[in-house]
Amino acid sequence: MLIIGIAGGSGSGKSTVVKQVIKHLPKETVTVIPQDAYYKDNGHKSFEERARINFDHPTSIEWSLLIRQLEILKTGVPIEMPIYSYVTCARSKETIPVRPSKVIIVEGILILTNPRLRNKMDIKVFVDADGDDRLMRIIWRDIEERGRSFQQVLEHYGTFVKPMHLQFIEPTKRYADIIVPQGGQNKVAIDLLSSRIKTHINLDAFDIKPSGTGLSKK
Repeated sequence: MLIIGIAGGSGSGKSTVVKQVIKHLPKETVTVIPQDAYYKDNGHKSFEERARINFDHPTSIEWSLLIRQLEILKTGVPIEMPIYSYVTCARSKETIPVRPSKVIIVEGILILTNPRLRNKMDIKVFVDADGDDRLMRIIWRDIEERGRSFQQVLEHYGTFVKPMHLQFIEPTKRYADIIVPQGGQNKVAIDLLSSRIKTHINLDAFDIKPSGTGLSKK
């Protein structure tokens, strides 16, 4: 099993990179684990308290659950992944069954901030994008998908997103094996990453004989 971490700032194009990579790979060989599914359950808080939640701080994630479920997948056992709603700030009673596969992609803004999770990754990717481009994507996403007004988006960006990006997310770029500028528009980087994954998938279909006589089909 190959574990790939794809990080980057909010609105950098991480999800687009993941989708483009998956398009290059055989069906049912990739499982995606989004960091966003593992936000701590805040459904019990008041509307005012939920409005002040800092989703861009590492303490907002239940890392122990994410790491434990990743370890379970590595053993070949399916998991029940949480479902989190940004609108209610709560976890759903329902879960999503996730089966293990040859490639696991863990995707999220904060995934490279956690040393334990980072150490489980075979390839670490940081999707880089201009701050203005990220802000435009954030405005569109938060209004369309998270029910925020334009003013609320700007206030949230200035209070949480930008300072947390500078403090926690941007510094994790140094841990990346691959940096992808321009997000999902960078076809060269996506092709290179996809080729590396394909190589792993192909080699995984063979056993390397200890005698060095070559490869044998599993």
